[in-house]
Formats: sequence, structure tokens, C-alpha cells
Amino acid sequence: MVFDTEVYSNTGGQASKASNIGQVAQFAAAGKAIGKKDLAEIAMSYGYVYVAQVAMGADMNQLLKALTEAEAYNGPSIIIGYAPCEMHGIKGTMQNCQLEMKKAVEAGYWQMFRFNPALKAEGKNPFSLDSKAPTASYIDFIKSENRYNRLANQFPERAEALFSKAEETAKAKYEKLTRLVKLYEVEE
Repeated sequence: MVFDTEVYSNTGGQASKASNIGQVAQFAAAGKAIGKKDLAEIAMSYGYVYVAQVAMGADMNQLLKALTEAEAYNGPSIIIGYAPCEMHGIKGTMQNCQLEMKKAVEAGYWQMFRFNPALKAEGKNPFSLDSKAPTASYIDFIKSENRYNRLANQFPERAEALFSKAEETAKAKYEKLTRLVKLYEVEE
């Protein structure tokens, strides 16, 4: 189980390969300019690893299904959970953590899916995209967190460019995930 906070939380919120575009963190005071490493994509590339991305506040049933499948899978499993932390600067503090997860999924900031290689042998599609297409504004979502809003206040032009780049990256990732559903479809 990987709790993705998008920073090195244990060292005071340093930028990491898991930090997102435009995010302000230690060693990225002007916002991180490059995208985050896609741990799920790396793990799925092996072809025999169970992989899921979850967000408990967005869909508890999807989380429970992923945990059950990962436990039952005869091989390595990884579940990557979106984990807001105090370094995000969530409005209303961490007591709104579950709601923040839901907002992240609705805005297309975080996507939920499951990849179960064992289903292929059963004649089923091993890839399940559990997130719907975004229904909320990506930009509004990130601007609601201090880790992004600080950049908008200090470097408005840079923030606009990085936020647009981050939004396009998130849209491209969702489109790629929808293509994976089709790619893994089992022909009848």
C-alpha cells in the first residue's frame, strides 16, 4: 500500500518525483515544472502485477474491491492511495481530507482504476477504469489548496502556465486510461 501525498512528507514537504506540476514545496518554491512519476503505469508495465489507484473519500466501495482483489491475487500487488496531507493546505484543515479526495477525483486530478492480470485468463478485461470523466474544474480544485495557491499569489504568470500544463497532463492521463480499457478488451 502506497499513500501518495505527492511530497516527501516525512522530511517536511520536500518536492519529489511524486509532486505534481505547479505544486509549491521545499526545493520547488516557484512550482514544480515537470510531471510526476506514474508509479501505477510502471507497475502495470510488468504485466503480472496487480495495480490499483484508489481514493477512499471518493469511493469507499472501489477501495474495498481493490483491497479484496489485491489480497486474493496470486502475485505481487500494489495499491496507490491518494493521501492529502497537512502540507497541501486544505481549506478547513485535515478534517476535510475525505471530501478533498472526492473533489480530486471529480476534478480529474486523481484517477481511480484497477488492473488485475488474473482476469485475462478468465476471459475478462483486466483493466477497470473506476473514475468517471471529470465533472468539476481542475483549476478551481488546485487553487483551493495552499500548495498551488501560493504559486498563483507569488508568480501569477508562471502559475497560469503551469496550471494549464497540469490540467492538460491530467486530461491526457484520463484519455490514456480510457484507451487502456479498450486495449485490454477481450475479443469474443
